[in-house]
Amino acid sequence: MTSHVTHLWRILKWGRTLARHGALRGIEQDLNTPRPVRRIARLARFGARVPKQARYAEAFGAIGPAAIKLGQMLATRPDLVGEEPAHDLLSLQDSLPPVPFAAIRAAVEQSLGRPLETLYSRFDEQPVGAASIAQVHRAVTADGRDVAVKVVRPGVEAQFARDIDTYEWAAAHLEALGGEAARLRPRLVIANLKRWTARELDLRREAASASELAEAMEPVAGYVVPGIDWDRTSGRVLTLDWIDGIKISNRAALVAAGHDLSDIAARLVNTFLRQAIAEGYFHADMHQGNLFVKANGDIAAIDFGIMGRIDRRARTWLAEILYGLITGNYRRVAEIHFEAQYVPAHHDVAEFATALRAVGEPMRGKAVSELSVGQMLDGLFAITRDFDMQTQPHLLLLQKTMVMVEGVATMLDPDINMWDVSGPYVKAWLRDELGPEAKAADAIHEGVGLITRLPALLKRIEDAFPQKGGAPPLPPLPTVDLVWNRRGRGLKALGYVAVAVGSALAGAGVMAFWG
Repeated sequence: MTSHVTHLWRILKWGRTLARHGALRGIEQDLNTPRPVRRIARLARFGARVPKQARYAEAFGAIGPAAIKLGQMLATRPDLVGEEPAHDLLSLQDSLPPVPFAAIRAAVEQSLGRPLETLYSRFDEQPVGAASIAQVHRAVTADGRDVAVKVVRPGVEAQFARDIDTYEWAAAHLEALGGEAARLRPRLVIANLKRWTARELDLRREAASASELAEAMEPVAGYVVPGIDWDRTSGRVLTLDWIDGIKISNRAALVAAGHDLSDIAARLVNTFLRQAIAEGYFHADMHQGNLFVKANGDIAAIDFGIMGRIDRRARTWLAEILYGLITGNYRRVAEIHFEAQYVPAHHDVAEFATALRAVGEPMRGKAVSELSVGQMLDGLFAITRDFDMQTQPHLLLLQKTMVMVEGVATMLDPDINMWDVSGPYVKAWLRDELGPEAKAADAIHEGVGLITRLPALLKRIEDAFPQKGGAPPLPPLPTVDLVWNRRGRGLKALGYVAVAVGSALAGAGVMAFWG
């Protein structure tokens, strides 16, 4: 077990790094930051030469790969961190310094158990992209196929394990302060980050995810998932079809190639809705660096290390919430929040519906270019606080991905109306899923299944009776011995140091997902 002193030393170094790059300024200015944390944040930058313009990407990059993942999350939330910081953090997505080719060669040969030349007839030494966990090289297989080879950076697993261990420690201290920090549940955010990172570090899981998504999206025209070369894939190496296309972030090149950007934006939104609502399995890292447009206009996706799942009941709630907001049926949206127990039962449904109306009405019928996303989220955040809504960990990935998709769509078409684009699809899905034929089929299926499962079901109901709501069980959280509880009041100030940087690291992850 890592000692308190080790955690504190790491956090002090990280805090000083953040301060030197001006990345603690937001923590100091945020009124929701606990007062002791703001004091320690000011102390962390004492004597440091703080730049006028904060360099967030440099700060997160200097701390390590786990911090880079948090920075990538924040890059998708310009409404929270501002346009300039979000733009600065975009450089963390695919333009990090590459690992020397000699180390990559050794990793490939050790993982696949064969010399590089017997696997690939050509293997470009210069990577086409380098991210926090892996980097990608273009290659040609021995049988002549163009492929992309993704290789996990040597030593990154140990770095992640070390850093996330300290994030857990810092998040526990942050949550122990209570109030807004406790409501946002930073420990759960870090637990989810830890689980998702474990998936990303095993490239066989990513290959399986790509294969599963390809099967689910096969009926959908205009959306491409690259095929997997299983003979050249392992836990640390992933070989998949090379995608020829224009990065979706290169708007000028898309226009020059004659693509209809409004059509691409609308298809991207509806493709995501199909994955999330109809399939319950979605690509959860749909930032601009992971999407391409092929010559024929097809959207091609890469990087399937982070995938999201939503069970059928939660998907139905989600679709009804979206459709209720689109149509202005705020009463039904409020009822769903109570049915799902996202809002505690002691609150009033009608009052919650009125609060939703105050946020939703200004958005209806307007293009995204006419809306202030920041003001809208401020309103939603106020609602979550007023009605004691806690962060829902099973929806964190969905929330993050929805913001990513909206950001890409509005970059392509600033005048897109997200409600008009998504409304027909959501309405059709609800009609199919909640119509009389669907309900009758569900009733028959569930009735037959209930008879066969009745004895075991009764036992499970007894065991699970204390748990309420439709959310899946929460991931187990590690037990953290709080430094000020164990060592007495003498180290309480050092505990606040942990909390201060926990706000910038663990807390940054909360804010990246919250919404």
